[in-house]
Amino acid sequence: MVFDGITVAAVVKELNDRLSAGRITKIAQPEKEEILITVKSQVATERLFINASASMPSIYLTDENKPSPMTAPNFCMVLRKHLQGGKVLGVTQPGLERVVRIRVEHLDEMGDVCERVLIFELMGKHSNLILTDANGVILDAIKHVSAFVSSVREVLPGRNYFIPNTEEKSDMLSLYKEENAFYKSFENAMKKPFPIYKRIYTSYTGISPQTAMELCNKANVDGERDFRSEDEKKALFEELRKLTEKVANGNLEPVSEALVTYYSEKNKADVMRSKSADLKHHLQTILERDYKKLDLQKKQFQDAEDREKYRICGELLNAYGHQIEDGSDKAEVFDYYENKNRIIKLDPEKTVSENAVRYYEKYNKCKRTAVALSEQIRENEEEIEYLEGILTYISLAGSEDDLAQIRAELWERGFVKRLGNTYAVKQGGKGKKGVSKLPKAKPLHIRTEDGYEIYIGRNNLQNEAVTFDIATGNDWWFHAKGVPGAHVVVKCPSANQAKEWDMPDEIFELAGALALANSKNKDMEKGEVDYLRKKNVKRPNNAAYGFVVYYTNYSLVAENNLEKYTYTIV
Repeated sequence: MVFDGITVAAVVKELNDRLSAGRITKIAQPEKEEILITVKSQVATERLFINASASMPSIYLTDENKPSPMTAPNFCMVLRKHLQGGKVLGVTQPGLERVVRIRVEHLDEMGDVCERVLIFELMGKHSNLILTDANGVILDAIKHVSAFVSSVREVLPGRNYFIPNTEEKSDMLSLYKEENAFYKSFENAMKKPFPIYKRIYTSYTGISPQTAMELCNKANVDGERDFRSEDEKKALFEELRKLTEKVANGNLEPVSEALVTYYSEKNKADVMRSKSADLKHHLQTILERDYKKLDLQKKQFQDAEDREKYRICGELLNAYGHQIEDGSDKAEVFDYYENKNRIIKLDPEKTVSENAVRYYEKYNKCKRTAVALSEQIRENEEEIEYLEGILTYISLAGSEDDLAQIRAELWERGFVKRLGNTYAVKQGGKGKKGVSKLPKAKPLHIRTEDGYEIYIGRNNLQNEAVTFDIATGNDWWFHAKGVPGAHVVVKCPSANQAKEWDMPDEIFELAGALALANSKNKDMEKGEVDYLRKKNVKRPNNAAYGFVVYYTNYSLVAENNLEKYTYTIV
């Protein structure tokens, strides 16, 4: 979701409608760059969430109440001093800048009425939350910016506040008041030597590249090229005019709910990436080592595979030994296997018979090496396959519980070490296996409109639970073909149908799509998925968690498009 000037305008309208005339009853700073302001109006109690971080600057109304630290940070204390108990006079946006201004009427220490302005700048890495007095003098900011950091503008107590230059972009709202000026600005913008969509967002304040491209799409214009006709130009201007009119008239839909959903999901994804980064790095390091070891093992195995030539040399020396003089450094004999002469190197310090024994010893040593290497290669390939699967499950993890289950499994197999109740990366490779009480697996459970219950395992422990604890004999079982991924089970609707039952094609398609979307092939548009009755899925003796085999199955080509299906998460 793009937080450009248009989105900010929609947020400002919603905040102004819902917060104006309300009283600020509580101010908290849950995280270093987050502020949560509670405003009580005559209608309801609202929570305003502001995030001034460089990675996720955002502002919206939310129902979520985050816990605060025991000791409030300095900026939070300043806000409480100047804003708490104050009345919200209004929320505005200068032009279409990515700036939100919240005016608050407050009583100072002497009991006199004064005005404070809380200014939120959504400017990517330069995002900031600034408190000023009525004259625009900065009282404090969540991020202090000195002259050593920025030569354009200092953000420090006592400095005058101003909005940085917007790179000579035009303000659509001010131009819109004069039709000729608005059209002239558009004509000038379209003369820039860029693709059409770039001309728009580089010419007008508040329009992002994504919004510019959407305007082109609505006008049926290819934004990546230049105009092909005057009609295209007129159509694009009309779409720009409609958008500007909509913003100017405040005809914008509330967006807080959408922003809450978007940023909560984005935040969850960022948290999961952060919490899994060390684990992924550790496993990738082990995998790199395993791949190098596998290459060396295969080379050594190939050398050992050449052992037959040593046996033949020993046999030929025994066969023709009476024709060869001791002390020779080589012997030319007839090779009856290949029907041609062969030259055999000899150790002149040894007799012909001793050289034959030496070649047999080399043969037997290579034979033993090949047997040992064959087992080592098998174990190494199994470890690589296992770890590749674990990396897939890490990418599918939807919660910290999912990651905890993966870490616990890795600890039990000796890939990580356990510290207290957490599972930390073990730096020395595999250790001795232990017996652990693994976290309870909680597979994803969904229900379709028709009442079908579907379970999806997103790691080995959840797959184990889905297939061997939840599923019964005639339930349908799905798995992406040939790659690590989820075990997906569609439960039989009732015990009366347990003997033999079928289900609609749409449910087969949904289950296949879920299996594909929760597998190593999750980025493919389409992929092959195996499916069969659960009773035909077997677990080999002493197999790892979630490892199964099956020999008789059906296959379908699943489309990776879950949006076309309707279901609820249970």
